[in-house]
Amino acid sequence: MAKEIAGYLKLQAKGGQANPAPPIGPALGSKGINIMEFCKQFNARTQDKMGQVVPVLITYYTDKSFDFVIKTPPTAVLLLDASKAKKGSDQPNRNKVGSVTWDQVKTIAETKMPDLNCFTIESAMKMVEGTANNMGLNITGERPF
Repeated sequence: MAKEIAGYLKLQAKGGQANPAPPIGPALGSKGINIMEFCKQFNARTQDKMGQVVPVLITYYTDKSFDFVIKTPPTAVLLLDASKAKKGSDQPNRNKVGSVTWDQVKTIAETKMPDLNCFTIESAMKMVEGTANNMGLNITGERPF
């Protein structure tokens, strides 16, 4: 018989560096999830993404067990890494804080493709382009599509 789902929980944590301290500990503890067990499993599964912010979707059940799915890093984080900017612009239409190339946009779009709601790489690149524009990043080079 299938387990009865008690709910879902979304978190963002650095890959390979989850610990029971806030914000992870209180979020899991309030739902009755074993915090140390989650941290051990999460750190083991995200060793290759060490230090990168990784979203995780946790499904917890009535018997206090849980499953989780690791998503790709947020587009904004990938764009900041590619542009070497510290943070996005407070006025993206006026103040530009950095730039990325179309090759970097394509690489980010390919990375994010499993989590995006699109079917072609061109539409994924347009989504990444929109995020870059909203962060105050210029995209340099000739538009490939």
